[in-house]
Amino acid sequence: MRAKPHPAAAEPDVSTHAPRGRTTARSLTGEDPHLRAAYRLCHRITRVHDPGIHALFQLMPAALRPACWALWAAASVLDDLADQRDVDSTEREARVEAWTQALERDLAARISTDQVRHALVDTALRWRLDLPHLQGAVSSTLDEVRDRRFADWAEWRGWCEALVPWVDQVRHLFERAGAPMTLRLDRQRDYKQFIDGAQLTDVLTDLSTDLAQGLLLLPREALDPFPDAEDDLRHRRWSPAVAALIAELTSLARQWVTRPAMTTGMHPGAANMLDTAACLLRAQLDAVDAAGPALLKRTPRLSVVTRTRIFAPARLRAGLAWSLTPLTVPEPRRPAVSAHVPRPAADHTALRTSPPHPEGARPPQIPADQMPAHVAVIMDGNGRWAQQRGLPRPEGHHAGTAAVHEIVCGALDIGLRHLTLYAFSTENWKRDTGEIITILEAIRRDLDEGPLRDLDVRQRWLGHPDKLPTELVQALQRAERRTRNRIGLTLTMCINYGGRDEITRTAAALARAAQAGDIDPHLISEDDFARHLPHPDMPDVDLLWRTGNEQRTSNFLPWHATYAELHFTPGYWPDIDRRDLWQAITEYSRRQRRHGAAPLAITRDDASALPSR
Repeated sequence: MRAKPHPAAAEPDVSTHAPRGRTTARSLTGEDPHLRAAYRLCHRITRVHDPGIHALFQLMPAALRPACWALWAAASVLDDLADQRDVDSTEREARVEAWTQALERDLAARISTDQVRHALVDTALRWRLDLPHLQGAVSSTLDEVRDRRFADWAEWRGWCEALVPWVDQVRHLFERAGAPMTLRLDRQRDYKQFIDGAQLTDVLTDLSTDLAQGLLLLPREALDPFPDAEDDLRHRRWSPAVAALIAELTSLARQWVTRPAMTTGMHPGAANMLDTAACLLRAQLDAVDAAGPALLKRTPRLSVVTRTRIFAPARLRAGLAWSLTPLTVPEPRRPAVSAHVPRPAADHTALRTSPPHPEGARPPQIPADQMPAHVAVIMDGNGRWAQQRGLPRPEGHHAGTAAVHEIVCGALDIGLRHLTLYAFSTENWKRDTGEIITILEAIRRDLDEGPLRDLDVRQRWLGHPDKLPTELVQALQRAERRTRNRIGLTLTMCINYGGRDEITRTAAALARAAQAGDIDPHLISEDDFARHLPHPDMPDVDLLWRTGNEQRTSNFLPWHATYAELHFTPGYWPDIDRRDLWQAITEYSRRQRRHGAAPLAITRDDASALPSR
């Protein structure tokens, strides 16, 4: 794993005083000398291993810095374990795995004899971070141990995403402190491209070091247009092909890190940090360009003048922004009495199996080739269910939450891979304010406290943050981060979602890509459009089911549901349980899907063998 977007950028020679007072290890840890020493070590590791990152952390509120030191020191330790070239790859891989397994044990014990892990465990418990979802980043570290190579940019980007969990933990700190680094949903692509640009800058900066170790962390798709460039690089020869390749890649990285719209609407302190990171990256790319043949012999460094020019005004902006921001900082924890008394930590509960149906019902056996991959549900009838019983309409939404739990359990029982639920549409804002508040608060509470937290369910959100309560947006983002590595079922909640709105925003993203030169507008295909959807990996809907005795699709997933089988049932949503899902899937399995093709001719014997409808 390369958790250092710009390691060559040394810390600037400007004042390091915190915007709202200097943070010390003592102020964070109380009177625990062991914990204080652990944080000091993490500070030292971050400053030496990643001086550019350390300088950026100085732009954060002082109270958040020690947690960032702990996170980045852990990333650096793993990076060093993977990078010990005097040790064979099998042993390096074993050391990385041993360190991460020890971290799991330390989290359970709430203490560690290793100083870096001790600080990391304290940070995780104090700020309620979800460390298990860093497993993807650890996997990438192991890939680097194995000297991974990339066929194309898509594969390379998958490797780059290993940095995202570490960055997400920093974003989570801002959120916990009350200054969320909120990214607009329609700017997620900008965020990902910024990460890609940071990683590409890192690869170009570390080119001489990597080549000396036999590594070339560039995709073949980038190398192929420049014949002989790969061979010249591996032999550390500066040639016209290498010069042209480097010029092309620095231009591409500069384009990726220049994403000014990414910070639109963000807290000014957080926006200042990201804008400064972009300036630092562009300066580092200028240094790569200016290095010429020396790039293959040594790491390009930024001058003191350049560093000061970037960081001095950024420090002033940070001081003003954070001085006006009240922050919520957790109190120091009491020292653990013993490392041998494991106690469960928040957010680290082992996954459990879904509870059985109350009446012992079992799912039907559906052949794999007749199972839908993706079922989408319009959960209709909550309000009418309540009115039918003489209750206020909001009571129906509370009752509907139990039906959601049932359907998710039923999906896990039968082996469904994707389930998408229409929870709140862009048209639902027309309802009574009290009902809207009830719906959104029920969703938020269920995300943070509901029983789905501990199931093998990857939770995702499809919709737009405009007008949604900040607390709900944060809860949705927390759930996505917490469950990103789960594989049992992908549950997508459509909240503040509209199908036409999704298509309009996707068209706008395509237009921006065309304007940036990333795509030829004359050659745009359906695949290009699908790649710019909010969740491009979401499969087409096989079965669209609506409850509540209505027969329309209501602006729900128009792109994905073009060829969906439709299934309408009269019951109101709160009365639904997992058997209704199983019945819908059974009905689906009996249908012949042709997607525009002519029906197959079948014999009388074949017809008699078909399931009855």
